[in-house]
Amino acid sequence: MIHYKTEEEIELIRQSSRLVSKTLGELSNHIEPGAVPLELDKIAETFIRDNGGEPGFLGMYDFPNTLCVSVNEEVVHGIPNKKPLKDGDIISIDCGVLMNDFFGDHAYTFSVGEISKEVRQLLEVTKDSLYRGINKLRVGNQIGDVSNEIQTFTESFGYGVVRELVGHGLGKELHEEPDIPNFGTKNTGPKIKNGLVVAIEPMINLGSKEVEQAKDGWTVITKDRKPSAHFEHNVAVIDNEPVILSTCLLYTSPSPRDVEESRMPSWA
Repeated sequence: MIHYKTEEEIELIRQSSRLVSKTLGELSNHIEPGAVPLELDKIAETFIRDNGGEPGFLGMYDFPNTLCVSVNEEVVHGIPNKKPLKDGDIISIDCGVLMNDFFGDHAYTFSVGEISKEVRQLLEVTKDSLYRGINKLRVGNQIGDVSNEIQTFTESFGYGVVRELVGHGLGKELHEEPDIPNFGTKNTGPKIKNGLVVAIEPMINLGSKEVEQAKDGWTVITKDRKPSAHFEHNVAVIDNEPVILSTCLLYTSPSPRDVEESRMPSWA
């Protein structure tokens, strides 16, 4: 069952989501060649607690850390370790916060030093697909319209769209209905209604869509060992339109944000 949220509940989710965004912003100051993922994890936990929240992932399903840290071919759910980052790496950080009984859940893929043009394009296209998907989350559409937009756009670049992992509803539980796949068919799935709150999170591979799980039981890795990118926002439907809670910007089309995020980059 989909739990549609009241204005008051959406505001509480917004507060949790904003703390996740601030945490990622804090981490961005520390991401450079030589940075150690386990130390980034400690920085995030301290920052979250100092700002009145609790790490949303720590202990959930027995996950051992505050952050999911996935480097290069690691898609999601990577466990922070002591291996220093290298110039040319990419690092996807997925962070959750529990505050006022509601979750925030936000992810971003950072470049470490100078990355290749090919990988930079992957990051830009994946991020662009997130905003294109968000723009479809409006009354009158269905979840399949969001999914199809992400899939169609990213596959037009020859990228692989991960099938085993999807976005989700968000609220008092980290993972609620409905599922938000990054692949699908237009005009299918639940109808989008006011009060819907979801986490939309494209997970896009440079090569094949195929993935496998590492021996640690958590980390998901591309089968061909090519890089993968992951971006995620928390979005509510308010007055028939999508509102990005993690940035508090109303996403309309066209809008300054739409134009900025969807602008064709230099590699096009």
